[in-house]
Amino acid sequence: MAKKSEEAHKGREQWKTRIGLVLAMAANAIGIGNFLRFPVQCASHGGGAFMIPYFIAFLLLGIPLMWVEWAIGRFGGRHGHGTTPGMFHYLWKHPLAKYLGAIGIFLPLGILIYYNYIVSWTLAYSVFSLTGKYFAVPNHAGMVDFLAAFQGKVANAYFGDYTTALIFLFITIALLTWVLSRGVVQGIEALATWGVPVTFIIGFLLIWRIATLGTPDPAFPERSVINGLGFMWNPNFKALADSKVWLAATGQIFFTLSVGFGCIQTYASYVKAKDDIVLSGLSTVATNEFSEVIIGGFIAIPVTVAFFGIMETQRIAESGAFDLGFCAMPLIFQRLPAGQIFGTLWFFLLFIAGLLSSIALAQPLMAFLQDELKVSRRNAALITGGLATFLAIPVVVFLKHGFLDEMDFWLGTFGVVGFSIIELILFVWIFGSEKAWKEILLGADIKIPRFFFFAIKYVTPAYLSLLLFFWFFQDGLKIMFMRGVASENFPYIWFARFLMTALFLVIIVLVRIAWQRHRRTAHHKVSS
Repeated sequence: MAKKSEEAHKGREQWKTRIGLVLAMAANAIGIGNFLRFPVQCASHGGGAFMIPYFIAFLLLGIPLMWVEWAIGRFGGRHGHGTTPGMFHYLWKHPLAKYLGAIGIFLPLGILIYYNYIVSWTLAYSVFSLTGKYFAVPNHAGMVDFLAAFQGKVANAYFGDYTTALIFLFITIALLTWVLSRGVVQGIEALATWGVPVTFIIGFLLIWRIATLGTPDPAFPERSVINGLGFMWNPNFKALADSKVWLAATGQIFFTLSVGFGCIQTYASYVKAKDDIVLSGLSTVATNEFSEVIIGGFIAIPVTVAFFGIMETQRIAESGAFDLGFCAMPLIFQRLPAGQIFGTLWFFLLFIAGLLSSIALAQPLMAFLQDELKVSRRNAALITGGLATFLAIPVVVFLKHGFLDEMDFWLGTFGVVGFSIIELILFVWIFGSEKAWKEILLGADIKIPRFFFFAIKYVTPAYLSLLLFFWFFQDGLKIMFMRGVASENFPYIWFARFLMTALFLVIIVLVRIAWQRHRRTAHHKVSS
């Protein structure tokens, strides 16, 4: 059995360097949410007090899940599988296991469909900053109209329809496909090795510029970067009594660490059979947290307060990350010296971070096509890019009808928590807690406190179950029965649900085909 596993692992791609692995894993986690979603969530949920449930969730949920997914991924890679159908098959010798694993391909592919579109906005706005296209927009309301016209929701003097948005989407997917076609080392690792440092350099450059702003308008002394940092970080401890703050903080940990998406397992499958995953995993999450808390927490909110004041910033933050990033920030760049340059850098920072995350979301399908269906790397990349393009069209065309929001809740919120519970049950309770713990510790460069064994076995599953329960009754029922949704949007919401269901069923069929091929191959070898 050991020899068979070694042979299966030998033919697969592997990370070239440890630093490349850490940066690639960090790139998977460092996305648009680090620089837009985190500051909005923090500012809207108690400021500095938000960080208390945030770090509790990080300790009890994020780190344990991260190690579990690294361990499952390395375990699967050792058996020649880079996706969760194969990994779950070896964890649980039951016909159902591989179909549960299909969720680990379905979720990242489904999220990729709409995430690519959001990433393409950042590329477009980087170009708009460089060319000064939005610099004539006079106020926040005008910038909201500018974004809506770009997205094709309305038509105005700036954009007649969503043609421009489609062009930038196609460019983004073309870049994604090209990187995927180059493989793990020359594609993903190479891009992450320069992409992550570039995001840090741009981030620190923007922090320096913001830190030197002081009080942009002497007529409003209360509008300053210092007051912006105070708004961002001063704790409102009363907010801790609100369950929504705890849910928001826990949700942010999921988004920022990319746990529950199926991506970490695939990346970890390219780790050598006995390489450390404990210290490497901690290095990855530390890099991500530094990016989110330090860079993400010191740019968007403080500079918005400096130009618009606390009351307006609070209103913008409550309206969502898109309003902050694509409506408020462009107005600020208009007022900054060399604003076109800084605007270009800001949106390019978001684009690099988003593209790296998109690549991670695409890799599970890539690995499945290569490992299970024996499709060549080039053809797998073309299939992945083609699917991402074709399935993104409804997201673009029906954006104003809530199509993207519907997919995001069921896939990016509810789905990832549900999948995390499934993988924990399989790895810890069916595979066995002692075997799971031993798998995590295999080749470890540092010791893990025994506390995490009990956290992984009891605390994390309970935490996840409570989170899923509250989300379902707080938001799930309302979304499921389309309460508050305009009746004219019902057909589009149902179409989004049909698309997600059809996509999952297609992946189930592909998993079945792959395992039928495995059985025929095994039978042929025995007969020979």
